[in-house]
Amino acid sequence: MLSGLVIVDKPQGWTSHDVVGRMRRIAGTRKVGHAGTLDPMATGVLVVGINKATRLLTYIVGTSKTYTATIRLGESTVTDDAEGEVTATRSAAGVTEDAVRAGVAALTGEIDQVPSSVSAIKVNGERAYARVRSGEEVKLAARPVTIHRFEIHETRPVHDGEALDVDVTVECSSGTYIRALARDLGDALGVGGHLTALRRTQVGPYTLDQAHTLEQLAEKLDVLEISDAARALMPNRELSEAETTEISFGRRIAAGASAGTPEAATADKPAAAFAPDGSLVALLADAGSYAKPVLVFAPDNEKHGNDKQPTEKPATEKQPTEKPATEKQPTEKLAGQ
Repeated sequence: MLSGLVIVDKPQGWTSHDVVGRMRRIAGTRKVGHAGTLDPMATGVLVVGINKATRLLTYIVGTSKTYTATIRLGESTVTDDAEGEVTATRSAAGVTEDAVRAGVAALTGEIDQVPSSVSAIKVNGERAYARVRSGEEVKLAARPVTIHRFEIHETRPVHDGEALDVDVTVECSSGTYIRALARDLGDALGVGGHLTALRRTQVGPYTLDQAHTLEQLAEKLDVLEISDAARALMPNRELSEAETTEISFGRRIAAGASAGTPEAATADKPAAAFAPDGSLVALLADAGSYAKPVLVFAPDNEKHGNDKQPTEKPATEKQPTEKPATEKQPTEKLAGQ
């Protein structure tokens, strides 16, 4: 059974769920999910998991992301991006590059960000964008995010100098809304702002250099095998034959590092454990003097033909609360960037 990650270069105008549907047909399996939604307007890296590798998506969702984007200063929209109606225009002719750089600096580091009101965040069980569409005024609470890098590449006047386009690169924590950065930069400069272009270039260790278009994948399905995907994603631990056997059946082994130390693996940030042949056996968390399986991939059970034994066994430890998207997602203003 084919299992691994596919790094898709998402086309503009497609929802992330659209991409998952297409990948199900290309890969010939229903067990496909993605790790981190991109709005339809956005393009670039969408990490898709196939079969067993869908279990890795939970750990990819929380990784940092990198984007290239264009922010237009001087125009505000209802969605904080180019897909929404323009709600206000103010001349940006007097905005200097030094002022833009100061505004960007103020939005770098650890900040509290208010997501766009038309995001897919739920308010009393209903998506925020659905409430806005029905005419309700929605105010979402600010949430902490980290902007690791907010770099300006070029500024250029547009609309006869009444608006200013700013090309940027943003490296940020999971949960950051790039269109909210555009809005907040414009508000700080007193002219409003919105996002006109967005391209995701990296998710965790997976980059645009590894990505393929859907047309390319339909001709040749390029899959990052599950063991290689896990090696790139998280700390590695090499197991002996005896340890491989123990872990394959969900039993614990000696800890890789003392619990509570920076090197220790946790349930939220486990280590990938590999058999001597290089295959992925399990994800491990250190607990005291032992390492416990968070998730077990058990090829030995498949070899023995044990029909009653599942080939993937989730451990009893609590799993991270962010879930990869495997079901139908809303088609607009999703909870990604």
